[in-house]
Amino acid sequence: MSDTHDIPHESPGDASDHTAQTQQAPQAPQTTHATHPAPTPPPISVLLDGAAEAALPVLRAVRDDQLGWPTPCSEYDVRALLNHLFQVVVAFQPLAAKKDGDFSHTPDRLAEYGAQWPDRFTDETARLVEAWAAPGAEDGLTGAMQLPARTVGAMALLDLTVHAWDVARATGRPYAPAAGCVAELRTLAAQMGPTARTMNVFAEPVPVPPGASDLEVLLAETGRDPHWTAG
Repeated sequence: MSDTHDIPHESPGDASDHTAQTQQAPQAPQTTHATHPAPTPPPISVLLDGAAEAALPVLRAVRDDQLGWPTPCSEYDVRALLNHLFQVVVAFQPLAAKKDGDFSHTPDRLAEYGAQWPDRFTDETARLVEAWAAPGAEDGLTGAMQLPARTVGAMALLDLTVHAWDVARATGRPYAPAAGCVAELRTLAAQMGPTARTMNVFAEPVPVPPGASDLEVLLAETGRDPHWTAG
């Protein structure tokens, strides 16, 4: 409905005939184009917390007799992959504070902690989340390559998400990524994929059929076969 109305208007001439009205022509409704800002992505600490909650049941379920089993990462068996993931959640903690992380070697924490390794891993993931929740953690640049801090935090998220899938696939466990993680990681894979392949961090992308899930597409972008089996 338009918002037109009659406006009183005095006409010239005899005062006795001084009342006359003219009707304002109806105005076309004005169309406004509302702009909707892009939704703000969740903080990396929130995504890391969700990824840890999704990963921990898979990791805790690993049996000692499965530690030598192969994984979708051909260079890692289950034990080596768990030690690698342990190193990731520890070494990415100081990066949140713009300090150096130690990636020079991968300690055998499973041997060091024995049966307590799942509890120690849980403790370290909590410290990782806390580090990236600190004020300013996502600001500025960090790491040896001086990348945007959020990108570096997302790299930890990638390992925690994708390697949890690796372990689940290797040991026959179900796994579902935490909400929001795959969307963040698809963005990271698009940004960092070419560099990661040059550095042999990612293998060449694997084709996926139409209708593949977002997780399957992400796995394929990192060079994994989403339908990998040990056999």
